[in-house]
Formats: sequence, structure tokens, C-alpha cells
Amino acid sequence: MPPEAQEKIEELQELQETAQQVAEQKEQAQSALNESKTALDALEDVDEDAGMYREIGEVLVETDYESAYDDLENKVDSLEVRAEQLETQEERVQEQFDDLQDELQQMLQGGAGGGPMGPGGPGAGGA
Repeated sequence: MPPEAQEKIEELQELQETAQQVAEQKEQAQSALNESKTALDALEDVDEDAGMYREIGEVLVETDYESAYDDLENKVDSLEVRAEQLETQEERVQEQFDDLQDELQQMLQGGAGGGPMGPGGPGAGGA
């Protein structure tokens, strides 16, 4: 197997690992987002004069309805942004993976003739 092809395979493996990490992060963000949205919906049904507490580490601290609602709303907003960013990152990684896979297939099908023309190959092949 040509050294350029081996490099592409290693890059594919790295991209696959990156894709898995991004997918896990996206799943965690989506889970936290769903949980926060559920809490926000539940908070809308609570009387504004009700005693409220928020968890800070392992301690419960008294808070008021407005602060609790605003904090939760801000958390939902940030988690939505985070989930969108991870979705975009996941799509980018998938595109890179697909492109790299196509390059590798062309390299292997074209034999030695396709090697020097492939990206990343001219530095090593031109010397």
C-alpha cells in the first residue's frame, strides 16, 4: 500500500474518532436541553410566589421565581446554541470524512498514477 494511502487511512481513523466525540457531545447537549426545556415548562405552571431553591453544587440556595425562570431560560438559549454548533461541526466532520474516503478510493483505484496528484501527496511525492 502506498504511504499516501496509509496516511489517508490514518486521517480517516482520526476523523472517525472526532465524529464520535462530537456525536457524544451533541447527545449530551441535546439531553441537557430537553431536561432544561422540561424544567422551564414545569416552572411556568408554578405560582410565582412559591418558595424556590436552586442547586449550587450540593447546596440548595433560596431564589425567587423571576431569577429561577431567567436563569433557566438563559440556560435553554445557550444549550440551543451549543446543540446547533455541534450539529454544524458534525456535518463538517462528516463532509471531511466523505471527501477523504473518496480521495482514498481514487488513490487505490488509480494506483501509482493518482498518488502525486492527490492532496497532501505533492510534498512527499515531489521530493
